[in-house]
Amino acid sequence: MIRFHKEGYKIITIVLIASIAGILLAEKFIDIPWLVKTIQVIIIAFLIIILQFFRNPKRVAPLNDNVLVAPVDGKVVVIEEVEEPEYYKGKRLQVSIFMSPVNVHVTRYAMSGVVKYSKYHPGKYLVAWHPKASTENERTSVVVNNKAFGDILYRQIAGALAKRIVNYAKVGDKVIQGADAGFIKFGSRVDLFFPLGTKLNVSLGDKVKGGTQVIAEK
Repeated sequence: MIRFHKEGYKIITIVLIASIAGILLAEKFIDIPWLVKTIQVIIIAFLIIILQFFRNPKRVAPLNDNVLVAPVDGKVVVIEEVEEPEYYKGKRLQVSIFMSPVNVHVTRYAMSGVVKYSKYHPGKYLVAWHPKASTENERTSVVVNNKAFGDILYRQIAGALAKRIVNYAKVGDKVIQGADAGFIKFGSRVDLFFPLGTKLNVSLGDKVKGGTQVIAEK
């Protein structure tokens, strides 16, 4: 059975009602059979796109403090040493995962621990793979701490289509690896910042699965 994320309930309901109305109205008021069918196919295709975008498949995390799982589905587009100015104010290893509109867009906690930092930043809507998207786009930065890794920062970044970032993390929350941490609507990217020397289990170009696939370990 297909599960949908709660952030999509309102949109799905509106689109479903509008789709049914559009299909019935096309049947009633248009006399050209091929045009009726074309309009109805387009309406159904749009509904399917909305439904697949808000799908929320069940995932089972390893629940292991010594590994980090991918927080989202997508493609690894950046692995590099960078200067992280917001929280660490020092060098970190950045791993960025790009989500296309066809990917699952649920954000999940990469590890269990305690939320130490959570901040929303308004900003631009550059394409998600733009080098400046990490610091100039609308984004949220969240830091989770556990004994094995210490502080790990992940950043939800809006893209050219993403107009709303949903972040559930609040300072002091005790969170569980693989649990729902938020949602980014319509295309986006997530950056993770690890201590230098962290052992990575992914390479550039790899496609990862959120909530289950191990991407780093101690």
